[in-house]
Amino acid sequence: MVTIKDIANKLGIAVSTVSKGLNNASDISEEMRQLVLDTAIEMGYTSKKMKDSGNRKVCILIENMDYENIDQFGYEIIVGFKLAAARRKWDVHVVPTNLNMQTEEKYDTYMLRNNFSGAFLLGFTLHDDWVKQLNKTNFPTVLLDNYIERNPHVGYVGTDNYEGIDLAVNHLCKLGHKKIAFLNGSKNSMVSEQRRQAFVNSMIKHGLVPEEELIQYGYYVPDCAKDHVPSFLKKGATAIMCASDLIATGVMTEVSKHGLKIPDDISIVGFDDLPIASQLSPALTTIRQDRRDLGKSAFLLLDGLVHGVSTSKLLLRAKLITRESSGSAKY
Repeated sequence: MVTIKDIANKLGIAVSTVSKGLNNASDISEEMRQLVLDTAIEMGYTSKKMKDSGNRKVCILIENMDYENIDQFGYEIIVGFKLAAARRKWDVHVVPTNLNMQTEEKYDTYMLRNNFSGAFLLGFTLHDDWVKQLNKTNFPTVLLDNYIERNPHVGYVGTDNYEGIDLAVNHLCKLGHKKIAFLNGSKNSMVSEQRRQAFVNSMIKHGLVPEEELIQYGYYVPDCAKDHVPSFLKKGATAIMCASDLIATGVMTEVSKHGLKIPDDISIVGFDDLPIASQLSPALTTIRQDRRDLGKSAFLLLDGLVHGVSTSKLLLRAKLITRESSGSAKY
């Protein structure tokens, strides 16, 4: 086990200087503080506070995800994580992040400086600086809908996208739909890539042709619908599968602008089952991923990683929620 004295010996400085660097004291230069932190990380140092299971301190780091009220995607995930953590009396800190924060300080340095034993990352993409650094981290870390290869300290939690998309396509096929469009989320996202591949696989599985013109990337916001729905309709789509409920709300608005009725003229299916899905008119058929259970599962995965149980992936089952926005194909 690496001690403060080991770090001091390696750097040839006083133990008190190392202590100041690790505890963010004001009477030490920024250069020396960074050198101490970098060396501590390199040597695998863990503070007493981080090792104390009775006072475990972890963080939920959030990037590009809304979470402040129950209608937003991240809210229930955080609630689930906190509920599970409370039973173990863990101290959970919710920390919004941004690109500047990731540029100014390395992930491991941030974790060590703040005495965090582990982290759950929400809303990050594989292109974010901190995610790129996770292939070498020793800090127990859980990612939502992103996967890091060959690091036993990092795990992935999510909903089975392949099963979820297949449930939706199967539902539409049973209603007689053959020309099904798919409006995906943002391109630089692992979950978007999975859902695209899942859609293609499921269409082929059901004997249908996945037409490239009917498979498009947008963003996980309603506004992206206006850029793609007109061409979907022009190419004869009778149903539109959406990669999120927020995308689906935009699709419903755009379809109505074209004078079409849902589901009489076209069916629409979402993904997530946000509270808004049941409040829309017509109510949205969608694929439910239980966000509270996602949060609880993230805690279980992080708890395992903290205690040396290396888990690669933890996937929840998806569920089809049938409502009024999907109906029989007209032709």
